[in-house]
Amino acid sequence: MVSLGGLWDMVIAMVLFGVWLPSCFSQTTSPSQDGKIKFRLAGYPRKHNEGRVEVFYNGEWGTICDDDFTLANAHVLCHHLGFVEALSWSHSAKYGPGTGKIWLDNVMCGGSENSIEKCVSRGWGNSDCTHQEDAGVVCKDERLPGFADSNIIEMQVNENRMKNIRLRPLSGAHVGRMPVTEGVIEVKFKEGWGHICNTGWTTKNSRVVCGMMGFPSQRTMGKKPSSLQTVYRIHSVACTGNEAHLSACSMEFSKANSSASCPDGGAAVVSCVPGPLFTQGRARRFKLNPMSQVRLKGGAKTGEGRVEVLKESEWGTVCDDHWNLQSASVVCRELGFGTAKEALTGAKMGQGMGPIYMNEVQCRGDEKSLWDCPHKNITAKDCKHMEDASVICNIPYMGFEKSIRLTGGRTRLEGRVELLLSTGSGVRDWGLVCGDGWTSREAMVVCRQLGLGHASSGLRETWYWDSSNVTEMVLSGVKCKGDEMTLTDCQHHSVVSCKRAGAQFSAGVICSDTASDLVLNAPLVEQTVYIEDRPLHLLYCAAEENCLAKSAAQANWPYGHRRLLRFSSVIHNIGKADFRPRLGRHSWVWHECHRHYHSMDIFTYYDLLSLNGTKVADGHKASFCLEDTECHEGVSKQYECANFGEQGITVGCWDLYRHDIDCQWIDITDVKPGNYILQVIINPNFEVAESDFTNNAMRCYCKYDGNRVWLHKCHLGDSFSEEAEKEFEHYPGQLNNKIS
Repeated sequence: MVSLGGLWDMVIAMVLFGVWLPSCFSQTTSPSQDGKIKFRLAGYPRKHNEGRVEVFYNGEWGTICDDDFTLANAHVLCHHLGFVEALSWSHSAKYGPGTGKIWLDNVMCGGSENSIEKCVSRGWGNSDCTHQEDAGVVCKDERLPGFADSNIIEMQVNENRMKNIRLRPLSGAHVGRMPVTEGVIEVKFKEGWGHICNTGWTTKNSRVVCGMMGFPSQRTMGKKPSSLQTVYRIHSVACTGNEAHLSACSMEFSKANSSASCPDGGAAVVSCVPGPLFTQGRARRFKLNPMSQVRLKGGAKTGEGRVEVLKESEWGTVCDDHWNLQSASVVCRELGFGTAKEALTGAKMGQGMGPIYMNEVQCRGDEKSLWDCPHKNITAKDCKHMEDASVICNIPYMGFEKSIRLTGGRTRLEGRVELLLSTGSGVRDWGLVCGDGWTSREAMVVCRQLGLGHASSGLRETWYWDSSNVTEMVLSGVKCKGDEMTLTDCQHHSVVSCKRAGAQFSAGVICSDTASDLVLNAPLVEQTVYIEDRPLHLLYCAAEENCLAKSAAQANWPYGHRRLLRFSSVIHNIGKADFRPRLGRHSWVWHECHRHYHSMDIFTYYDLLSLNGTKVADGHKASFCLEDTECHEGVSKQYECANFGEQGITVGCWDLYRHDIDCQWIDITDVKPGNYILQVIINPNFEVAESDFTNNAMRCYCKYDGNRVWLHKCHLGDSFSEEAEKEFEHYPGQLNNKIS
């Protein structure tokens, strides 16, 4: 194995001989809060809260020398990076030597400074150190409140050498077809676009380029002669095939403005194989392989999300220790995307709720599945869900955003939805979308298609955004699952039929960088269930709020009782934004009997289903009080219902609905003994936007013998494999009270 020092000597030697070998170390970039200088953590191996400290000053990244370095210096730097404090620091380039300037030397901080610039030092760029003395820090993995952080591990690309790449179609017949799967590789430099000489070009090189363009694999191509009169800026490319970016391959560069020839060759050409979601003429309606052992959850766009893997029919997450671009790329290719654009740590795409299956995953990059990569199994002390790994994959450019736009909004993130569709005469023109039945699920798809992140709201009336002369409705009856790539992929009427005419009743959206994500604690429901025969004289308020079965109206009030299936529920917000009621306090409804406000008419549905799916009893819960009952360590409560306070659930907190409060039940007075399925659905009408609606339902097997009740196999709707969920659907019923 080559030491870091030896590797660095090799890099210097190669640069001297005109060969550029870019850094393959990973890094996290965090923008400075003061806007003057920026800070990031770099190096390898490391986690997102540790690394070599790099400073962006005067237009250039550089490092800090370890001379006179102290823990107080580390505290100041960790604050810059958005962490609450430093745990330790390191000397002698523990995370590998950096490159470029050594910006600061002999830094001496007291620890309370709000900027490294306030600390004593030799001044910017004045140093007698080498990069073998680069300082590093380990920050406490707890974020400063309100600090916007990226937690990104990405390629360190030398933009002076290579800024971007693209494929130019080989013939005019393919121009305009999306995605572009075959073409001449063009590389963006500061001076403009150039080409790569194909002498010595291999399929391994093609694999890397195709991965960058969003494709999982490449076709073998013969060498195609090129008649291009061009400048060949890059020669002798040699990739292993496992690189996430072409800049990580070894290659030779010709000088700017030179016209180096390509002996016995021409411009490099690749032909890529698209994944199933991007095959021309097929589905964007195509569903990803149901037998896949990996999936992405919580992301706003196609090809991004929290990594979850399947083990013994149950989904679980991956811990971010040693998480890097090679491992992330294996996930992306397995799902039919290209290589990983970013590998994210620290639950950037929200925290999972189930088991954590893998830790210290270390892929080469050519594995077919993440399970094929070396990894460690998890113990409870190793990882928590705040360390869940995520990815952003390279996906092919499809141009979906060109056929949709938002108009009239105050910012580019909001407005009335307009679609570019063909009219009856075959001419494409802009039109409106009918607002009937429009929800935040449809808004999710619009924001995704526009590349604007998550949905914040889906609006059925847009009279206040009337700034366009477009008045014709061109789409109605839209009903999305929420994972579609374009709005026209959703179900919709074949012929436009809108109950409310007029542009003011067309659909609108508000998009956001973040979204909430509510999930129910399924085991708690199973543990707390019981039956109560509650006297009618205690149920007047519940009857007023329609929390009893219809037969209660014919009861002999106040005598007699109702039989109630009761349980506690804890609802966690595992997303990246607080869950807030759609309506402001001025619109909340006061209920005198219970003496509280309802901020949402329906917050949760409780259903008891027969084994064939028929509803035999139901209940509902209005959000009479959405508040932070408890929070994870380091997270402060923000919402409390007392004294007409603001309602909501903070990220990292949960709201407890105890079993003994009114309406926290299903009235089963009329239900016969037997086997059933209990179903609980949070936010059932998609009234408030979330990053993921597939985990809003929980289901359990239910055995009722006329006197007692048992629940088992309670689980979230997306926590099992499709095959296991189908087995659940065909539950034959419990023949006795012995539950395995």
